[in-house]
Amino acid sequence: MTEELVVRLRKAGYKITPPRLAVLEVIQREGEHLNPQEILEQAQAIHPQTGRATVYRTLELLTNLGIVRPIYVGDSGPTYIRAEGGHHHLVCSCCGRVVDFEQCVADSMERDLEERFGFRIQSHLLEFYGLCADCNKTAVVHAPPA
Repeated sequence: MTEELVVRLRKAGYKITPPRLAVLEVIQREGEHLNPQEILEQAQAIHPQTGRATVYRTLELLTNLGIVRPIYVGDSGPTYIRAEGGHHHLVCSCCGRVVDFEQCVADSMERDLEERFGFRIQSHLLEFYGLCADCNKTAVVHAPPA
């Protein structure tokens, strides 16, 4: 997959520098819920001269090319996920905890939407917001009497 990404970047007119390649390797290896600081640290382990600006520029480039997408959960800024396929979360509105889950009922909805609107869907993001088990227990304990 990294080679495919390299080809896409070259076709789009971008150079493949060692720091940029390190960022690509991190995204390929990890791929899910990485913030720019985590990407920087892991990329520096691969290529120590990788700088923060390179990470941000590469993430912007990869977002523009549809390779990754930022997701915003809570106040901690964006984390990045691969853009292809489906991605599914349960997000706690209280503590910000994010739980990934694989089961997806959107696949049949995708096919229906494609047929009805002639739209070719490449990926989707499905998020449910509520209270995680821990916050739900705390909310029940601290709930005012009815």
